[in-house]
Amino acid sequence: MSLERVGNLIDNRKDEYLEQLFTLLRQKSISTQNIGVRDCAELLKGMMKEIGIETRLLETAGHPIVYGEIMKDPSAFTLLIYGHYDVQPAEPLDEWLSSPFEPTIRDGKIYCRGVGDNKGQLMAQVLAIKTYLDAFGEIPINIKLVFEGEEECASANLAEFVENNKELLAADLVYTSDGPMHDSGSPFVLLGVRGMLYVELTAKGADWDNHSGNKGNIVPNPSWEIIDLLRTMRDENGRVLIEGFYDHIVKPTEKEIQIIKKLPYNQKDIAEKIGYSGLDMDGETYYRRLTMEPTFNIAGFTSGYGGEGSKTIIPSKAVLKMDMRLVVEQDPDDIFEKFCNHVKKHAPNIEVKRLGDMKPSRTSADHEIVGVVSNAVRNSFQTDLILQPSMGGSLPDYVWTKILGIPSVVVPYANFDEANHSPNENMGVQNFLDGIKCTCYVINEISKNHSNVKLQETSV
Repeated sequence: MSLERVGNLIDNRKDEYLEQLFTLLRQKSISTQNIGVRDCAELLKGMMKEIGIETRLLETAGHPIVYGEIMKDPSAFTLLIYGHYDVQPAEPLDEWLSSPFEPTIRDGKIYCRGVGDNKGQLMAQVLAIKTYLDAFGEIPINIKLVFEGEEECASANLAEFVENNKELLAADLVYTSDGPMHDSGSPFVLLGVRGMLYVELTAKGADWDNHSGNKGNIVPNPSWEIIDLLRTMRDENGRVLIEGFYDHIVKPTEKEIQIIKKLPYNQKDIAEKIGYSGLDMDGETYYRRLTMEPTFNIAGFTSGYGGEGSKTIIPSKAVLKMDMRLVVEQDPDDIFEKFCNHVKKHAPNIEVKRLGDMKPSRTSADHEIVGVVSNAVRNSFQTDLILQPSMGGSLPDYVWTKILGIPSVVVPYANFDEANHSPNENMGVQNFLDGIKCTCYVINEISKNHSNVKLQETSV
């Protein structure tokens, strides 16, 4: 079965496919603000039905799941494609060069909120199914699609949904396209994600702000209470001092270490792309820290007056937000308990609130299906790919590897500088078209090789 037909179809339908993407992009779907989410789900359902995908909305305690399937044979290989149709808020609006919800092409890139994260990559999957059907008349494997509307608010109801629908979602592999490609422009095959725990600390002083002179040394400043607590949580080298924080971390395998050592690394280029000229580490250290080690990050600190000019006050309240990226087998529940115990010991008056979490996940590099997907990606892009044990960020990948117990791979289609979550989010037109093609190649490669794939139990 020649895939040349696929490439020709994509080329001929470029404008048509872009307009379909633009239709989805114009529909707001800001999950954290509950703006347009259900309308977007209905729109996406209609698009999928038109292609020939049996599609329905499945309710959750929050926003609905758009579920679709094409079932060839219950005994055939089943590929489950995951993505999300919700997007981040567009603010700050004044930093956008064009309207955030009106897709605009500039210099070969589509600019719009959600184009890279994740509507452009999601539509590449959907349109790949259309392209493959039109090229060959049928899909040679079973395909299930799960598109959620809450990824941007920590996938609050996805785990429960998967737990309650194991039979419906039964599959042999989960395939996700999210996040950016490698900074070199090479295609990625990622075998896992870091988890996350997001917390908020609140310290309170007086009932209202006080004059910093008249009440100085009398009224306590809650900002210092949080700062003093932070000093007990981390040493000068960045090591977390919370008791048991590093318990249960699984050491990388020898194969994973070798994969990390082979990853391409250009320190100067990465420094320029992330806007940090102080980057100073070798490639192995860079990737080990990015994929195999947890983080302990201050995401925001608010207290007192931060406006223009001066206002001499002792603030009445201080709020700190922190996110911790976790690695296998760190569990957010366990880390949160240890975090709270530490706060209770050192600053019992500070309130701790849990804002969100996600478990880490990793599929073994030794799994045979990893080789099948890698071959497909390599053949599609006609270049060497980069195999990485984990991405630095977080996705709800654990619902597949932990709850369903099946392997999962992430193959990003967006450009490295997609600016997701930022003003002027973008995705290259060619990245979008290449994503459609790549998904077709993955479907085709699996159909040729699935009988040789041993469905192994996913390790970590």
